[in-house]
Amino acid sequence: MVVIGGGTAGLVTAAGAAGLGAKVALVERNLLGGDCLNTGCVPSKCLIRAARAAADVIDAEQFGVRVPAGTEIDFPAVMERMRRLRADISQNDSAERFAKLGVAVYIGAGRFVDRTTLEVAGATLRFRRAVIATGGRPIMPAIPGLDQVGALTNETIFSLTRRPERLTVIGGGPIGCELAQAFQRLGSKVVLVHKNPRLLDREDPNAAEIVRRSLSRDGVRVILGATVDRLAPRGGRTMAFVSAGAGETEWVADHVLVATGRAPNVEGLDLERAGVGYDRSRGIVVNDHLQTANSRIYAAGDVCMKWKFTHAADAAARIVIQNALFFGRKRLSALTVPRVTFTDPEVAAIGLSERDASESGIGVKTFERPLADVDRAITDGETEGFVRIRTLAGSDRIVGATIVARHAGEMIGELGVAMAAKMGLGKLANVIHPYPTQAEAIKGCADAYNRTRLTPSLKRWLSRWFALGR
Repeated sequence: MVVIGGGTAGLVTAAGAAGLGAKVALVERNLLGGDCLNTGCVPSKCLIRAARAAADVIDAEQFGVRVPAGTEIDFPAVMERMRRLRADISQNDSAERFAKLGVAVYIGAGRFVDRTTLEVAGATLRFRRAVIATGGRPIMPAIPGLDQVGALTNETIFSLTRRPERLTVIGGGPIGCELAQAFQRLGSKVVLVHKNPRLLDREDPNAAEIVRRSLSRDGVRVILGATVDRLAPRGGRTMAFVSAGAGETEWVADHVLVATGRAPNVEGLDLERAGVGYDRSRGIVVNDHLQTANSRIYAAGDVCMKWKFTHAADAAARIVIQNALFFGRKRLSALTVPRVTFTDPEVAAIGLSERDASESGIGVKTFERPLADVDRAITDGETEGFVRIRTLAGSDRIVGATIVARHAGEMIGELGVAMAAKMGLGKLANVIHPYPTQAEAIKGCADAYNRTRLTPSLKRWLSRWFALGR
C-alpha cells in the first residue's frame, strides 16, 4: 500500500496497515503530522488555553479573588510554550516512529505515473492499493490588495513572535471565531468581518448569537453582513476598506488573518494518469466506501470529505484500512461525526440540526435544558448556554444535538455514544450523572422527553389507580 499524505488520515492508514502486516510506503511533501499538528488543532488550542487563562484572571474578581494591578501577558512566552508542546507531541508523528513501525517514509511530492505506479523523490513505487490523504489548504479570497499585505492564514499565524497590536480577521467560521477571541484575550485589538448576517453559519442560530455576544464582551469588534472591498499597505501596516450596510469604513491593522474556508489539495498529483476523478473545489470523488474511480485507489480526510476534522479523518482512515485490505464494505455514511468550535463558550454539535431536518423533510422534536437552570453552571458563573437534543418525531431516537457550554466538547461524546449504540433519549434518564456537573443538563433533556410520555389519558388512568390504592 502507498499512502500519499502525512496528516491524520495518512498516518492512521499507514500505521494501521503496517500493524496488520502490509508492506507500506508513506509519502509526504512537507511535514509529517499535517495541519492538525503543525498549523491547526495543536497550536490553536495552545493559544486558546493561554487566552482562557488570561480571561480567567480578568474575571477573577467576580469570584472574590483580587488580582494585583499590573498583571501582564507575555505573548512571546505564550508562543514559545505552543511551539514546545507542539514539538513534544510531534514525536508521535515522526518519521523515526513510523520507520520503527515498518513504514517506508518518502519525503517529496508524489505523482502518479499510471493506475498502479507512483513516483517520488526519484523512486518508483508500484502498489496494489493506494490511499490519497493530501488534506487541504486555506482558501484565499479574491480581495484586491490581499497579495500585497502579507495576509496570514492558519498556516502562518502561529509563526508570529510579537503580538499584533491590531488584527483584522476575515471570516466568521470556527477558525475565525476561535482565533479572533484568543488574540483579543491575549491583548490584540481585533476586528472580525463576516459576509453573512451571523457567525458560524452552519450552527444553531442561538448558539451563534451566544458566541457573538461572548466575542463582543471580550472586546472583539464584530461586523456582520460585510465585505472587505480592498486592502492596501500603508507605513508597514494594512488599511482595510469594508462595506457594511450603506457605507464604507476603513481602519488600520498590523496583520490580516484570512479564515474563509479550505480547498482540497488535488493539484500536482497527476490524478488523470491514475484514473482518479476529482473536482478542484470539492476534492477527490469517492463512493461511500471511500473508493475512487480507480478501484485500487482510496481517499480519506479533507481531500475528499465534507467533514474537515481530525477525528473524522481518523475514522475515515479506519474505514479505508478495512475496505482496501480486507474487501470490507464499511460505509462513510454510517459515521456520526461530532464537531466543536473551541470558542468560550464552546459550541458542540452532532447529527442533524433543525435546519438539516427541515430541508430533508424529517420531523424532529427538540428538548432543551438551559444552563441557567443547572446548578453547577450557576456556581461556575457559566450560565449562558444550553443543551438541545433532537429526536425523531414520535420516538426517543436521538438524531442530533447541540451543546453550548465552556466544555461542550467534553460533553458531546455522551450523545455520540448514545447515537452510535442506538440508545434512545428516554434511556439516558436512567443514567446517573454526578451532581453537580454541567452534564446534568443532558439528563434534564431526557427527563423532559419522559414527561411527554405522560399523556392526558395516562394521567387519568394513574389518578384512578392511585385512588384505588388509597
